Amino acid sequence: SPVQPGQEQSQSADQRGRTNNYGEELPSETTPLVLPDDSEGRTSSTPVFFKSPVAFPKRDEDYNYNDNYDDDIIVEEEEEEDDEAFLSIEEKAARFDHQSLMTERLSVRLLDVPDDDSDMEEEILRDELNLSRHTFGTDRGDGTTTEQQDNTRRQRSQKSSRESFTGIDMMQSQQQEQQRRLEQQYGRLKSTTARANLYALVSLALAVVVLVTTLLILGAKYVGPPKQPIGPYVLVERQEGEEFFGYYNFYEGRDSVGSNGYLNYVSRETAVQEKIINITYETDSEDIYALEHEDMTEETKFTLKEEPFVYMGSSPTKEGPRNSIRLEGKRRFNRGLFILDLRHMPAGCGTWPAFWLTDEANWPVNGEIDIVEGVNFQDTAKVALHSTRTCTMNDIPAGVSTGTWDTAQGIPDRKTGIPDMTLRYATNCFVYDPHQWLNQGCVAVDLEGNSLGVPVNQQGGGVYVLEWDPINRHIRSWVFSPHTKVPDNIRDAIRTASETDVSKRVVPDPTTWPLPYAYFAIGEGTDCPSSHFRNMRLVFNLAFCGSVSGNRYWIDCKEEAKKFKTCNDYIKSNPKELSEAYWKVRGVYVYERGWEKAWL
Repeated sequence: SPVQPGQEQSQSADQRGRTNNYGEELPSETTPLVLPDDSEGRTSSTPVFFKSPVAFPKRDEDYNYNDNYDDDIIVEEEEEEDDEAFLSIEEKAARFDHQSLMTERLSVRLLDVPDDDSDMEEEILRDELNLSRHTFGTDRGDGTTTEQQDNTRRQRSQKSSRESFTGIDMMQSQQQEQQRRLEQQYGRLKSTTARANLYALVSLALAVVVLVTTLLILGAKYVGPPKQPIGPYVLVERQEGEEFFGYYNFYEGRDSVGSNGYLNYVSRETAVQEKIINITYETDSEDIYALEHEDMTEETKFTLKEEPFVYMGSSPTKEGPRNSIRLEGKRRFNRGLFILDLRHMPAGCGTWPAFWLTDEANWPVNGEIDIVEGVNFQDTAKVALHSTRTCTMNDIPAGVSTGTWDTAQGIPDRKTGIPDMTLRYATNCFVYDPHQWLNQGCVAVDLEGNSLGVPVNQQGGGVYVLEWDPINRHIRSWVFSPHTKVPDNIRDAIRTASETDVSKRVVPDPTTWPLPYAYFAIGEGTDCPSSHFRNMRLVFNLAFCGSVSGNRYWIDCKEEAKKFKTCNDYIKSNPKELSEAYWKVRGVYVYERGWEKAWL
């Protein structure tokens, strides 16, 4: 920069501006440039300012301008622009933060300057904006040089800067302390909230326990225990006379694959047309017996009248298989007392009648109970249960029945085919037990005899009873033949079942009867869960031959087998003996225990 001749420049290194290509200092943005005013070396009183940085053209030794200098300036500017373009995002963010801090510091310093001290403001601006005053140490007329005044302002500016930084540090310290206090308060608040939540949960749990306990106490005192089917028996179905067939659906079609009977089941219309089913009115011999042999009083005496009886039989066909009936109950049961009062049942070679409970769509999962089942000339009553695994009768208490168990012997070994001659009781209800006949089930047998088939028909029929009582954990069965053996309680229950006045009906009470011949333990605490028997309905049917009666044809029908090689051939011949293959039913009576509150 041009200076006055003989005058030395006394600026310090940090006051000097940038230099040009010759090492010459370039004035800062607001540095006054003193220019020669005249030939005598006087200076102009008006300072001239240049924008920083000031770039002078490059000159040679003779002070001639270099024309290529402008091109160098353009190249440098382009390189600076390229460098600026490639600044990373982090560098730009750092630069922005630095500028924000510098701006905040400048504001704080300016606020600390008194309003009438414009020199201090100017000095602070110069210091913060990295500007320097270009001075030549001239006297300002007040006894001090410009350099001395600048030093004084610089010292005041540095003091102000230190004070400003001290203020900033104090503000930052206060902010940190406030932040620490807020964090402590938040921590205490979280701890207090957590304790409050814990106390609330504990209180809620205690309240629930108290509420449940209170409800149990009040329930036991005022509401009582839950209802259970343990009360006296209540009549739910009275299947008699004209209403008998209304409780059943007629199955139409061939017999099942498992039974494979030699027959065709027909519809109700066909059965009526072929006189397979019929209802007749007759004087009941049991009523006559009661009037003649019982001590009748005015209250128990009744008028002798004709009663309806239901007939169900079969008829021959030209093709061979007989037309027969299969009645399937409309109602499903999970327990009950079932009483069958009959005066005649199908019997004879090739016959296979049955009165039973089943859920054929879910067999054997939901089980099967055969109440009455006759095969050929068998004359002893049996009750059989059929189920899936885990249902055995190995835990029957002593003295609960009068019968015994059926047996299984000569079962072929599944691997070798050699018959196993070990004699075993049929106490496993599983239909595929390897040590019993296929689908034999657990079978209880009446020991008195003459309780099925031909002997029963000769005795005028009998009464068969099955009690299915899961709550009391048993299934029991009785047979009474002839009718003179029927307990008075059962006889009175049958006789009064048609009373419209419920109070006049006699309730069946098994505790007043003799011991059953069959006893099966089911339910909780036994070897057979009650879930093995459920959702079953009553079935009446009359089959011929098939997988049971047909397989025993050569054993039970020795005389018939001499003339007819197979059971089917015998049935096809339509022998007169089949005239005895019919049901004569006085009625079916179904009871269920009433619901009562009780703890079991």
